[in-house]
Amino acid sequence: MINYIAKRLIMAIVTVLLIACITFGLMNLVPGGPFLSEKAPSQTVLDKLNEKYGLDKPVIVQLKNYLLNVAKGDFGVSFKMQKNRPVLTIIKEMFPVSAKIGVVALIGAILLGIPLGCIAAYYRGKPIDSILRVFMTLGIAIPGFVLATVLLVTFAGGVWKIFPTSGLSGGAKSYVLPCFSLGFYPMCYIARLTRSSMLDVINQEYVKTARAKGLGTFKIIFKHCLRNALIPVITYLGPLTASILTGGFVVESVFNIPGLGRYFIQSINNRDYPLIMGTTIFLASFVIIMNLVVDILYKFVDPRIDIAKGGN
Repeated sequence: MINYIAKRLIMAIVTVLLIACITFGLMNLVPGGPFLSEKAPSQTVLDKLNEKYGLDKPVIVQLKNYLLNVAKGDFGVSFKMQKNRPVLTIIKEMFPVSAKIGVVALIGAILLGIPLGCIAAYYRGKPIDSILRVFMTLGIAIPGFVLATVLLVTFAGGVWKIFPTSGLSGGAKSYVLPCFSLGFYPMCYIARLTRSSMLDVINQEYVKTARAKGLGTFKIIFKHCLRNALIPVITYLGPLTASILTGGFVVESVFNIPGLGRYFIQSINNRDYPLIMGTTIFLASFVIIMNLVVDILYKFVDPRIDIAKGGN
């Protein structure tokens, strides 16, 4: 187990390094610069700014200097969004906002998605299964920005003014629409994934034996079947957790929430290089860590899995 984790950590570092290099390269290929705007400063001012932030050096030298600074824990300072503020400080301030919404959305998606998938699998071919499948398909098909906009218009600014229109200053009510918008797609996907896994498990011999012994439906489904059906769901939860905690770009934009996702989009629009790099590296690291956690969880869900040998 220790050797496996050590190998994965080395692979994680290499992966983050590659992502940083690719992002840095693509970012510098786009025409323009962070200090250009409708009222562009004079060439003398631009030269001074580029010299101050090290942008006058060749791209390969900029990349080398940036990676050396990151290794020391220095992600640079923001050029435009919050001028001269450390990027790491901005991420520390913005991430908890995104995390609050993401955690609630993730918990709701899991607590609702798994039972709905189990119910659909158990009543396969019956009306309740058909209704749930239509519901799941709609949830997966509807784009996040459409759902968020419809909810905002319907329940905040239009027909029923029940919830606040923007921000998180309205207490618990402020979290309802953003969390539902962010968690609806994962909930439907988890439900669909659980249903498919349950259908593979539910006709196994040990399930038939449990029925023959007179065990109740609830015990058969949630004790005997669900444990073996959770492996694909857990696989999905790794990247889902990372993306839902840091990737609510659309939701944060629609509901005007000052989270990390919204700042990431704005940093791209403003060509704020250090903030783009910092949030990209943070997100990539988070995804890799969550995938490692998921691989370790496999062993607890199914002790037969030997993750040190690649899951065989």
